[in-house]
Amino acid sequence: MSGTGSPLRVRSVGLTDVGRKRKHNEDAFLNDDALRLYLVADGMGGHAAGEVASAEAVDQIFGMVKRGVPSLPMLGDGREPAAIHAVSRLLESSVQAATYMVHSIAQLDASKNGMGTTMSALLVHDGFAVTGQVGDSRIYLVRDGEAHQLTEDHTYVNWQLRTGLITREEAEKSPKKNVITRSVGNHDYVEVDTRVVPLRPGDRLLVCSDGLHGYLRDGDLEPIVALGIDEAATRLIALANERGGKDNITAVLVEVEG
Repeated sequence: MSGTGSPLRVRSVGLTDVGRKRKHNEDAFLNDDALRLYLVADGMGGHAAGEVASAEAVDQIFGMVKRGVPSLPMLGDGREPAAIHAVSRLLESSVQAATYMVHSIAQLDASKNGMGTTMSALLVHDGFAVTGQVGDSRIYLVRDGEAHQLTEDHTYVNWQLRTGLITREEAEKSPKKNVITRSVGNHDYVEVDTRVVPLRPGDRLLVCSDGLHGYLRDGDLEPIVALGIDEAATRLIALANERGGKDNITAVLVEVEG
């Protein structure tokens, strides 16, 4: 697949909700249409440390991407490896900087020891979606009435699934369903998955925490997103709450225009 060859306009909406079971919201998000950067972080750790981790990670990534975007090369048709590497590297380096910062804060404050956060980062650049992923928040692309998950969950259960140790039915019932294998801040380094995907006018993207996607069933996403991103954001938050709302719920929806 190749890029569109023409400028794309993007518009977004972001919503977060504490859910029905939690007292504090440890999710953080960013939707910046000028920078074309969209982030969702799901924090973890006691004494509100998760809230600190997610907010700090979002701030760090925003700052680095803002400084780095002006010097990014154009991706053209997306076949130039050096250009793809440069754009992917910006997101990867930004997440690494956030990892180092969150880890350092925890080292300096014993009450925040072990805090961390997931990070799903989306940068729209020159007709492409560039993703950076750590943890089990997710990014979806909805195109032509079909939803595609662009990121892979870094969880123990997903690893078991990929290696054939358990079935999908067993994964749904696993007590280790929410054990993540990578996070921003638990260590001073983390492996970041990156991906570059060409976009088309009419595409819609969802960046969300597991407090939302954990309640999605096959076929749920497409008709809701078809309502438009403003209505969809409200509907998705409501859906997660109706089905239990056991975690914080965050949704950032991005609409691609010609």
